[in-house]
Amino acid sequence: MRQAASAPLPAPEPAERRDWQTLKSLLPYLWAYKGRVIFALCCLVAAKGANVSVPIVFKHLIDTLGLTTTQAYVVVPAALLLAYGVLRFSTSLFTELREFIFVRVTQQAVRQISLQVFRHLHALSLRFHLERQTGGLTRDIERGTRSINSLISYTLYSILPTLVEIGLVIGILLYSYDSIFALITTLTLLAYITFTVKVTNWRNALRRRANELDSAANARAIDSLLNYETVKYFNNEGFEAARYDEQLQKWIHAQTVNQQSLALLNLGQAVIIALGVTAMMWQAAIRVADGSMTIGDIVLVNAFMLQLSIPLNFLGVMYRELRQALTDIERMFGLLHVNQEVADAPSASALPPGAATLRFDAVRFAYDPKRPILRGISFEVPAGHTVAVVGHSGAGKSTLARLLYRFYDVSDGAIRINGMDIRGLTQSSLRAAIGIVPQDTVLFNDTLYYNIHYGRPDASREEVEAAAAAAQLGDFVARLPDGYDTRVGERGLKLSGGEKQRVAIARALLKNPAILIFDEATSALDSKTEKAIQAQLEQAAAGRTALVIAHRLSTVMKADEIIVLDQGEIVERGSHAALLAAGGHYARMWALQQQEAHDDR
Repeated sequence: MRQAASAPLPAPEPAERRDWQTLKSLLPYLWAYKGRVIFALCCLVAAKGANVSVPIVFKHLIDTLGLTTTQAYVVVPAALLLAYGVLRFSTSLFTELREFIFVRVTQQAVRQISLQVFRHLHALSLRFHLERQTGGLTRDIERGTRSINSLISYTLYSILPTLVEIGLVIGILLYSYDSIFALITTLTLLAYITFTVKVTNWRNALRRRANELDSAANARAIDSLLNYETVKYFNNEGFEAARYDEQLQKWIHAQTVNQQSLALLNLGQAVIIALGVTAMMWQAAIRVADGSMTIGDIVLVNAFMLQLSIPLNFLGVMYRELRQALTDIERMFGLLHVNQEVADAPSASALPPGAATLRFDAVRFAYDPKRPILRGISFEVPAGHTVAVVGHSGAGKSTLARLLYRFYDVSDGAIRINGMDIRGLTQSSLRAAIGIVPQDTVLFNDTLYYNIHYGRPDASREEVEAAAAAAQLGDFVARLPDGYDTRVGERGLKLSGGEKQRVAIARALLKNPAILIFDEATSALDSKTEKAIQAQLEQAAAGRTALVIAHRLSTVMKADEIIVLDQGEIVERGSHAALLAAGGHYARMWALQQQEAHDDR
């Protein structure tokens, strides 16, 4: 059934606010390894301290070479050269040591966040997963996890070291020389940073637009490929290619505008750096000429400016990448803020193991408030009994199974197991007690054994094979060259409908639950196989609480009670014989299906 659109998400907050929220969300994952973080920061400061000391030693070396004594020519330069080499090595040592220590922090943060997003997506309601686009969602997660790595790398390895170096350089210039040098450096940095921030914020909207179009194009491609057979059935390859190309053209336009804005940003940054370096060297040249600064001083100032100009340019690039990474992470963290429509109550308790009596108590439900699906349904399935629910398509039969699994919560009334409202039970314990054979079986792109074993991952191989045999899969597996190691393909497309359904039956039997749901469990089987499996289903249901949802009435003849649904209401109930004798809805459906079966013969 088509689901109603979910409520619109709240309007996004300003970009700066979201960025800070993203960083705050990320920090706890890093601070979990605070020892490594603090040690890495100490290595960072040590590396930059050594790097800034190199030009100072070089200045003293230049000035010392102006002395004329033999001792000065031999001892002092030798000591300074040794210090120069040690400082150069120390810069690399502390930098590599910082990366060596911090790499585990980064990878663990990526792992934990990815796992949290994965778990949250599984915790979201069926409504979210029916409305999502798989391609766009996976692209957002992929970009987000990759950008976490980038964000941490840019911050710790590029932006923070550059800021530390800038602070050290300005402090040295203020302490050793006229304040004009520190002023020129500060003004250059302020102009550079202000220009970069303003232009990058403008570009951020362009980046977001390009990302949205990229996700949309990817979602369209994935959706088309998932429906490969449908495309072939209707000979619509050209139509699908045209739709995909339409999205690609929009994406190319957005990327072109984005790249052009990048060229404008780079040009402006180059102008600011050139003006700052020129002003700095002009002031230094004047003071060398009047004797207030030595040759070593102008070498020092020049070296500082050269050292700063390179990371300053890199800082601009990193800031752009940082904002882009924040944009990507924001989309992934946004998934964590999607409301969990069906959640465990704070006081939820586990469902005790054992026999289960199932009761639907005046249950009302609607996917869309304007279109009720169930209208006050009440019935009971006593422990160890089988109750069948039949009716025409759209009557609300499959909705009963979705509500029992708590894919949705009832709009009114209650579903109870052993007298306990399932909304007061943990979802994990509830679903552990239920096994289902769905009408539309979707399998993992793995082996037959994996898909059957998935019903109970701790089951032995003998138990898996016994479940397969009970589902009449033994002969089929024996004919396969790879046996249980045969891969079933994407969503099980290498198997026929009947083979997939038998895998689903085996999986449910292996789970061995207290409650069994058969949702059109034999609908994709031929008559001969259906009869063979029907006996196994009846044997599997023996001693268990079984809810059979069926359209084919021949499969429910032996049920303890048959309930007939029509437009969300119970219109008849009773045994097979009693309902036939009543001559109502059920009797008419039976006569129609018998006539169709006779015509098919």
